[in-house]
Amino acid sequence: MLELPREMVDRIVAHARRDHPDEACGVIAGKEGIPTRVFEMENAERSPTFYRFEAKEQLRVWRDMDDADEVPFVIYHSHTATEAYPSRTDISLASEPEAHYVLVSTRSDDDVELRSYRILDGVVSEEEITVT
Repeated sequence: MLELPREMVDRIVAHARRDHPDEACGVIAGKEGIPTRVFEMENAERSPTFYRFEAKEQLRVWRDMDDADEVPFVIYHSHTATEAYPSRTDISLASEPEAHYVLVSTRSDDDVELRSYRILDGVVSEEEITVT
């Protein structure tokens, strides 16, 4: 189960809507199993079907987390035309075995579809999200 504060969920959804029609991406840092802060990152691909963190920004964010004894707690991105479920590419690129992978679908202007997964060795397991 993933527990996230309403403020962080709202921020992720707003980022996804703001970057639409391109995919949005970012990280929620965490410490001792608790989410601490959101890093809205640039999608270097600027694509509606793929995301990639900009390399220099990713290095800066990971160093910032290291300095604060944080880890990538959540890796998030949006899907612009499909459901919030990891694509084959998402699964193959999942490189943080301890992270929660959160997807937001922006295919509907009216509904918010936000789902979380664990991805380990190519196996996808959906988990419940509790918003506090």
